[in-house]
Amino acid sequence: MEHTVQPDREFRISGILVPLIAIIAGVFMVALDSTAMNVALPTLLKDFDTNLTTLQWVVTGYMLAQASVIPLSGWLSDRFGAKRVFLSAVVLFTIGSILCALPNSAEWLITFRVIQGLGGGSVIPIAMAYVYRLSPPGKVGVVMGLMGIPVLFAPAIGPVLSGWLVEFHSWRWIFLINIPIGIICLLIGMRKLPKVERTQVPGMDKLGMILGPLAFAALTYGVSQGAESWTSSKTLFGLGLGAVALILFVIVELRAQTPLLELRVMGSIDFSLGIIVQWIGQFGLYGALFLMPQFLQQARGFGAFDTGLTMLPQAIASGLVMPIAGMLFDKIGVRWLIVGGLGLISGALYQYSHVDLTITSRDVILPLLMCGAGMGLMIMPMNTHLLNKAPRHLVNRVTSLTNSMQQVINSLAISTLVTILTSRTATHALEMKEAAAAAGVSSAATSPEAVKLATQNLLVKGFDDTFHIMMFVAIGGAVLGLLLRRGSKKAEEAPHTEMMHS
Repeated sequence: MEHTVQPDREFRISGILVPLIAIIAGVFMVALDSTAMNVALPTLLKDFDTNLTTLQWVVTGYMLAQASVIPLSGWLSDRFGAKRVFLSAVVLFTIGSILCALPNSAEWLITFRVIQGLGGGSVIPIAMAYVYRLSPPGKVGVVMGLMGIPVLFAPAIGPVLSGWLVEFHSWRWIFLINIPIGIICLLIGMRKLPKVERTQVPGMDKLGMILGPLAFAALTYGVSQGAESWTSSKTLFGLGLGAVALILFVIVELRAQTPLLELRVMGSIDFSLGIIVQWIGQFGLYGALFLMPQFLQQARGFGAFDTGLTMLPQAIASGLVMPIAGMLFDKIGVRWLIVGGLGLISGALYQYSHVDLTITSRDVILPLLMCGAGMGLMIMPMNTHLLNKAPRHLVNRVTSLTNSMQQVINSLAISTLVTILTSRTATHALEMKEAAAAAGVSSAATSPEAVKLATQNLLVKGFDDTFHIMMFVAIGGAVLGLLLRRGSKKAEEAPHTEMMHS
């Protein structure tokens, strides 16, 4: 049985709860797999008898496959319909999950992860556009808040769940658990997902379809390799190829009558400012999301499962706050949610910048709750704000654009954080070496226990400095957030539509 989108005047939240379950199920399993494999890599090293350089492509291949397909998502939705493309992507992801549970070699697992990523890359941007178009302007924040819960919660519980599965069962179950979720999504989706009216696509931007995926995939690869070295041949090749492809892509898109990604929306000051605030906020947020688990494992010696359990309050806080943030967005707009969210994240980063080797799981509960609440206030309201700044008929293209850029920014944030951490740790090591030389202490006379403790202390100082730097980045994002304007949807659409068709 097929449903059509209800007019705004007939809209009830309860009327889309069942189709929303299908969307949430699809988003949940894709978001879950974005972090679940990281914990399993040490086990896969033994099972496949391979090296980490090869096995890292299990993660990198999945990421690059997603980056290459995200730019196509909007066009596919406009051309074939959001429902058909969303369910097809879920089918491909589920099939990829089944295949990923079967191989006995790293090469086949990498291949199947690419298939999985090609399906998963379309799910989240299409889901965001789907939910946005199903919701009238007065309820967008609430519904997007509900859809955003799995976007934040699934990656947070991914290490906990995968750590438990790897430790007590098998790494293959990381993929097998996607099968029932995918089936539930498909069964509900086929019957209950409403049809969204397709947009007429008069032509095909063939050159854009080649350059767009190439540019975003190459840039994502280049910045991810930057975590090892910004001057390596792999990094320079990825960044160089991506930059050239991106420049050509922008030229092609601005001249095309039917562009793959609607870049002209960047001509809106409100939209561009929102994108900049989102990027800066992502950097500050990743300072908390990425670095704290690394600190717990590298400096404190926590296992993956214990680290996941320690980080769980953050996921719970974000899940609880996100629906509230959605309701507040509908009432007060995005400005104070962004300022408040990044303010909380700044406070959490300040507390993280004072961690040491004596810290326990209980000691970080408060900053974890603050960080989770900040995420809940910021993530989906910012995405909804950006969609509000674009004409409604271009929502599919805008979600593809923002998600493509986020993929690159997230990789850049992680690589930058690793670079800062490495640099600050090396600086402290040099200072300690110079101090020891001045005091006449010989490294040969130092006991192994003392060397180990000194190394851990150096790492802690590096983490503290990096947390401190990211705190100021988050504060900068909060200050810029004060410039965000709410505006009315009607007022926003008119100039934007005129701009698009001028």
